[in-house]
Amino acid sequence: MDNPVVKLKPQEMAIQNIDHLGIVAGIIDSIGLVEIINELIGQQEGEKVSPGHVVKAMIVNGLGFVSKPLYMFPKYFETIACEHLIGAGVKPEYLNDDKLGRVMDKLFIKGLDTIFFIIALKAAKKFGVSLSTSHLDSSSIHLHGEYNTSLPEVIFESSAPVNSQEAEELAIKSPKEITITHGYSRDHRPDLKQFIMELICSGDGDIPIFLKLASGNQSDSSCFGKIAVEYQKQLKVDSLIVADSALYTESNIKLMSDLRWLSRVPLSIKAAQLLVSELPESEFIESELSGYSFKENRITYGDIEQRWLVVQSQDRRKSDLSKLSKKVIKAETKAIKELKKLSAEKFACEADAVKALSKISKEFKYHQIEQSEVTKFTSNNQNNEPEICYQISATVCKNENQINKENLSAGRFILATNVLDSSELSSDSMLKEYKAQQSCERGFGFLKDPLFFADSIFLKSPERIESLGMIMGLCLLVYTLAQRQIRIALKESKLTIKNQLGKATERPTLRWIFQCFQCIHLVEFDQEKHVSNWTQDRDFILNLLPDDCLRYYQLIT
Repeated sequence: MDNPVVKLKPQEMAIQNIDHLGIVAGIIDSIGLVEIINELIGQQEGEKVSPGHVVKAMIVNGLGFVSKPLYMFPKYFETIACEHLIGAGVKPEYLNDDKLGRVMDKLFIKGLDTIFFIIALKAAKKFGVSLSTSHLDSSSIHLHGEYNTSLPEVIFESSAPVNSQEAEELAIKSPKEITITHGYSRDHRPDLKQFIMELICSGDGDIPIFLKLASGNQSDSSCFGKIAVEYQKQLKVDSLIVADSALYTESNIKLMSDLRWLSRVPLSIKAAQLLVSELPESEFIESELSGYSFKENRITYGDIEQRWLVVQSQDRRKSDLSKLSKKVIKAETKAIKELKKLSAEKFACEADAVKALSKISKEFKYHQIEQSEVTKFTSNNQNNEPEICYQISATVCKNENQINKENLSAGRFILATNVLDSSELSSDSMLKEYKAQQSCERGFGFLKDPLFFADSIFLKSPERIESLGMIMGLCLLVYTLAQRQIRIALKESKLTIKNQLGKATERPTLRWIFQCFQCIHLVEFDQEKHVSNWTQDRDFILNLLPDDCLRYYQLIT
């Protein structure tokens, strides 16, 4: 006799989304992030949700890629398996904006830089991330609205009120907030106020290790040296600091005399200008990197002996030469137009005419006066009286010396390091490490993605904006750790997965992996839990990740 079919009523079945968020939650657990946060900022007796679980929820929200503003936080968690992903007993209604705000205040008071560094360092150790090289860069994050500069009064969640003495002690201990203001905008939005995010990533996997937020008008060159020194002091590892030309100032390289660094040299420095424009191409040698050649020089700048590597990129050279040709043609058209206009002017004496021509010719960059002629003639003035006047006419020719210098310097840039032993850091290694500087740029690109909640920064106090900035950094940390882990596992096993185009790859993006995990649900009925829509492909990917990710998909009922 066949078993009867049991029909469940809708209210007897619960279906909640897991999707890719089990990977996010598993990486957070691998880091031990909840425990670290709770240890650093403490838990209050009677709390329904610990600060660590709130931060975990914010990271899950941030990596959900659904653009849910923070004030809709509980609504977001009504659709996902909240207790399953965040922690037992964590209800969506507990994750309200008041709770989030109080936790962000506590994070700010404890010290955001310190919290992030402790978490990132433990994560790097757990996942075996090499810190032999570290890449420093910054970017601006723009905001909308006005911002108060006072920390909200609610700091503790205990029933006991904060007395005046405690409040005064908190005010003394609280870090100073950043200034949300106008500054140089990397986003090309000078009309909006902003803050600056300073980031140091590992050369191994683009993992963010150090994050610091600064006022919107701070310049990179004024702070990069101090950041490098502060980072190295906390890291206690002899890491090579790699940065763009903002790091290379006389004061910064003196400040970093005890550090190993590699930086691009700004061509505004006269010695650098001369080197790229006068160095014969015959002195360059081919690099191991295709399309590059270089010439190494020993230079003393800022009383610091260093190696300067003049690098020439063939692709960039072609581009620069094409642009130079267009600039020369445009400049010639402009010069002829200005000389034609000058030839129509009347001057009281020959000296004035020559002076006017000299003034115009000084503005020429790629041309010079070839021939000039002053003509003397008589003309009637306003009173119809004759007077002697002078006019000047001239022709131009190319300034071959200047054009040749720019031809020679096309596609060239200079790298500098205080590592004098080439066996410790070869010329090819200098170039490779500098090209890896894109690690920070990729991080900023991720944080500024419209699908990421950084696009909805609307909080009304600088303190909470800083805290949210740190949470953004933690999202990047979790994302890059998971991506690095999958790529390493594929490489070591000599296996591949298919990318968006159906082609085999051992370097998939985590964004694509997340898409592969869509439409996975936690189904609960008859007091049992099951994961729906599980496939062999998903199982294969899951086994590339830490065991902490497994329990969110492989349930034991």
